[in-house]
This record gives sequence, C-alpha cells and structure tokens, in this order.
Amino acid sequence: MINREIIYIDTEFIKLQDLLKFCGAVETGGQAKLAIQYGDVLVNGEVCTMRGKKLRDGDVVTFDEEEFEVKQR
Repeated sequence: MINREIIYIDTEFIKLQDLLKFCGAVETGGQAKLAIQYGDVLVNGEVCTMRGKKLRDGDVVTFDEEEFEVKQR
C-alpha cells in the first residue's frame, strides 16, 4: 500500500531533488541524484530523470512506495 504525504511549499515551485531531501525520502543530494538518474522516481505517474524538474501545486511524486503531493500554501 502506498502512503501519501502532503508537502506544503511557500514558493511557486520546488525542484524534484530538493523535494526528495525536504520530505526525508533521501538523506543527501547525492542519493536524490542517483534515484532520479536511475529512473526510480515518478512525477505524476511517469518516470522523471530531470533533477531540476520544477514541481508545482498538485504534482505528485512517487518514490519507494510513498507518494508526496505538492501543495502551495
């Protein structure tokens, strides 16, 4: 079963690698880079290999059987 967590941001967007670190899915930027590079991260249901992908309100990231939904405050 996939757990979904809402991640609130105060900015217009957050980059994919930063979201993974912010929500605790990975411990370091290096781990985020590798997970994204290896195609282990989905954005809105599709594999995304762009570390700098800008995530905005409503985007959903799936990684390691967890979902993180971006919500703007």
